[in-house]
Amino acid sequence: MVDHEALVERVSKLIADHPRRVVAAFLIVTLVMATGMGNITTETGTSQFSEGTDSEQALKDVEREFGQPFAADSGSTQVIQTEQNVLSKSAMLRMLRAQERVTDRPSLRVTATRSSAQQVARNIDPTATTLEAQIRTIERATPKEIDAAVKRAAGAPGFTGSLSRDFNRESASASATITVITHEIPTGLSGGVGTSGTSPLQSIQTETERVMNSGTADFQVFGTGIISEEFANVIFDSLIIVLPAAILLIVIFLMYAYRDPLDLFLGISSLMMAVIWTMGFMGLANIPFTQMLTAVPPLLLAVGIDFGIHSINRYREERVQGTDIIQSMGKTVDQLLVAFFIVTGTTVIGFSANGTSSLPPIRDFGLIAAVGILFTFFIFGIFLPAAKVLFDQYREKYAIPHWGSNPIGQEGSIIGQSLSGGVLVAKKAPRIFLVVILIVSVLAAGYGAGVSTSFSQDDFLPPEDTPDYLDDLPEPFAPNEYTVTSTLNFLEDTFATDAQSSITMYVTGQLRADYALQSIQRAGTDPPGSFVEEDRIAQSSSVIGVIETYREEDPEFDALVARNDVNDDGIPDDNLEAIYDRLFESPYAGQASTYLTDDYRSAKIVYDIDSEATQSEAAADAKVLADRYRLPATATGQTVVFQDVSDIIFDSAATSLLFALIGSAIFLVFIYRLLEGSGTLGIVNLIPIVVTLTLIMGTMRAINIPFNALTATVLAIAIGLGTDYSAHMTHRFVDEYDGSNIDAALEETVLGTGGALTGSMLTTAAGVGVLVFAITPILGQFGTIMAIAIFYSYLTAVLVTPSAVVVWSRLGGFALP
Repeated sequence: MVDHEALVERVSKLIADHPRRVVAAFLIVTLVMATGMGNITTETGTSQFSEGTDSEQALKDVEREFGQPFAADSGSTQVIQTEQNVLSKSAMLRMLRAQERVTDRPSLRVTATRSSAQQVARNIDPTATTLEAQIRTIERATPKEIDAAVKRAAGAPGFTGSLSRDFNRESASASATITVITHEIPTGLSGGVGTSGTSPLQSIQTETERVMNSGTADFQVFGTGIISEEFANVIFDSLIIVLPAAILLIVIFLMYAYRDPLDLFLGISSLMMAVIWTMGFMGLANIPFTQMLTAVPPLLLAVGIDFGIHSINRYREERVQGTDIIQSMGKTVDQLLVAFFIVTGTTVIGFSANGTSSLPPIRDFGLIAAVGILFTFFIFGIFLPAAKVLFDQYREKYAIPHWGSNPIGQEGSIIGQSLSGGVLVAKKAPRIFLVVILIVSVLAAGYGAGVSTSFSQDDFLPPEDTPDYLDDLPEPFAPNEYTVTSTLNFLEDTFATDAQSSITMYVTGQLRADYALQSIQRAGTDPPGSFVEEDRIAQSSSVIGVIETYREEDPEFDALVARNDVNDDGIPDDNLEAIYDRLFESPYAGQASTYLTDDYRSAKIVYDIDSEATQSEAAADAKVLADRYRLPATATGQTVVFQDVSDIIFDSAATSLLFALIGSAIFLVFIYRLLEGSGTLGIVNLIPIVVTLTLIMGTMRAINIPFNALTATVLAIAIGLGTDYSAHMTHRFVDEYDGSNIDAALEETVLGTGGALTGSMLTTAAGVGVLVFAITPILGQFGTIMAIAIFYSYLTAVLVTPSAVVVWSRLGGFALP
């Protein structure tokens, strides 16, 4: 066994001889790290997760090539109108007049509007190209003329897509319609869901709603600006509700664990110091705070609370025996510093395994969590003991009284009695118990392998109905009113396709080739089930539709296309360059440029997706359709990007878990071989962790919590917490076991360390579990599974570790390699 006592002895001597210097040094570093907190930026939404995926790159290419980089960017607003019949004369007039009010407001920067009412008006009078003329046309039209116009318009592309599913062509009626308003936004500031900062569309869409509803109608305005605003509001509302409750619960449990105001102050100060150091590092390293990093503070609290309670509790075990301050702390540091090092090493390995992920937020999470755990090790391994020595020396000097100085879990206490179950099983039937645990773990792992994955903006939005207990909260805790989720659900239930249900196909190559447009048309014939189709053709918007529209208005262009339509199917398949040239010289050049680049080498086709199709179904069908193209085609759009991210999240969780387990096993075997002379103790340490992981996966599936942007980190966190709890048990047993009486060593281990683990588990589980009350669903799911993971880590440590230790001892113990 390697002699490692020298290094620990030097740390103990430093703490005992120079506690003031140690405390002063840590406070200075804290002030330095605090300066970095002012540099922290935030990044919210979903775009942060999709960087680097093929579909996201294709989407960026689409935005770059089919936007106007030297002009203003555009953003759109969707206006939902619901009435008994939105195609009636009065309803269409209300919509057109509202559109006119919005268009006349310079601050709204409206460049275009598109509504079913406009299409009906142009069908009656093709020369009615302005809103004023369209209002006049509808005013003069009779109900019969309007019904006839609706029936004719129903055959035009895009008309029925803006109407609810209950659209009846014969009766010319529908209960809802969507109008799209396009705004001119300064270049680079159009923003949208998932971007950081404040989108100018927020204020524009808020004002648009006010202007639209200044008449007699009641319109619902929807768009990325409103979604972005609710993203920000729901995070703030969640934190202002959850944080005070979490802090209150943590303080209450710590008051019980410490039962001494000075020790409580030390414990909380050390926790705050660990958070300040970690957040300061983020600011100094220019790493933005994301939803993923929401998991880091609870993690630091979990490990910090455990380290703190163990330090104080172990110190008290020595003090109640009459040992002086220096000797008591020396024994505490000698025993716990090694255990803290084992926990820190394994946890850092576990979190560093997230560096294998291709998602930047997951990589950042791994880095920040690993650095934070290192900071926690130094603060609770050196600063807290030094501060405790300093405080107790002043206590003796000035005769300050002690409160609640007995350790948790003493023999005869309620906690001590409740912890004896694991020791009792280890005495009676350890092998049978481990076999049962193995069977349960295998079953849980098999069941948990079917846990689903999820990634969508819905994870970050509030529920449709805010719970009543939140509505009754006083200011400033009362949450904002949220409408986005109900609007999204309404769109999904009411329309065959909605703003979120589309697939963009990005096609590159030689679009001048004779077969180019034929390939686009044939790819959409008999489409997969997720696509909205009519007459066996997928409903889509592309340059083909622009060509068809221009043909109807220009006889010469119609003749040009007809001459080059070899098979007479309406799609030109010869001399495409001449057709494109003529189209880009026409009044439809702007519309054509949204689907075809001016060098004729890239095209965009937007397909409508049935809103009832799941994200995974739509993404899979989109990739099937992409393979039908003769030219290189990439399926993209929000649906495809989100599904790709969902797949990567699952792959990242599996890969990082594998790396973390292998790395942890190697480290534990090596460190126990180095420190204790028996590497097999590392396997003993790992057994409760593996059991915990299988139970977590099975529980996630059982309670329908998927792997998402936050819950995917739970397995890595469980390795850290599992190592934390089981390492304390294993290392304490090694210290207590003299090779003769294993039962006595186990009882001492469970009563001493098990008591501290109980206080740590209750405090951390309560503090993190309160996230279940967060408004954001993703935070609630994370809080739920985190609390469960903490409990499982504790339970397996106190129940499984004793039996594993007994079996290890009977197999040869320290005689094993």
